[in-house]
Amino acid sequence: MSVVTRTIDFKTRGSGDTIDLTPSIQRSLADCGLKNGTVTVFVPGSTASVTTMEWEPGVVDDFRDALERAAPESREYKHHLRWQDGNGHSHVRAAWIGPSLTIPFTDGNLTLGTWQQIVLVDFDTTPRQRRLILQILGE
Repeated sequence: MSVVTRTIDFKTRGSGDTIDLTPSIQRSLADCGLKNGTVTVFVPGSTASVTTMEWEPGVVDDFRDALERAAPESREYKHHLRWQDGNGHSHVRAAWIGPSLTIPFTDGNLTLGTWQQIVLVDFDTTPRQRRLILQILGE
């Protein structure tokens, strides 16, 4: 068994920007040379999340709309009152979705469904420089 750690750096637009990470993760997986195992995908920070979805405009908009109904940006958050940074909804949304997930891979390929992609959603209110950490465990 081997463990390989990789990072992927990229910029986001904030405000619900949803980025398909699947090609970058697949490239990192191919570069590490492991054939079978799992890859854990983790985003440091408290205003972005990693999940899977069908990455197409309709689903992305539906997801954004659902989160707006669940944790409206316009609501008064105690985080706003303390820090005056206007991103309390970003922290709540990111906490619900979560910062990581683990995906199995077989024969060097992610075992995702036909219409399933790995995405990062940046909930913060401004563009950000983000780093994704991949920890690949396999043989």
